[in-house]
Amino acid sequence: MLIALVLVCSLAITADLAACDDTNATDVIRVPAEFASPATCLMQAQAYVAETTIGRELAADERIKVVCTSQRTIVTTIHPMVVE
Repeated sequence: MLIALVLVCSLAITADLAACDDTNATDVIRVPAEFASPATCLMQAQAYVAETTIGRELAADERIKVVCTSQRTIVTTIHPMVVE
């Protein structure tokens, strides 16, 4: 089974979209489903992110990259929220 990670990549940080990964993406979203094929994984991940606020409010210099992987272990980093 495949899992989908949606990376929000800033062209200001990583000009080459191919170099964008989970370590330099501005946001990483794990789609809460598993998929049997790469095509289904990509299509469902695109549909999922389109329904989110992040997907609808991309900045002009941001791009979406979908990564489908069979890797089950995903390292997550939680960034503290700054309240002003």
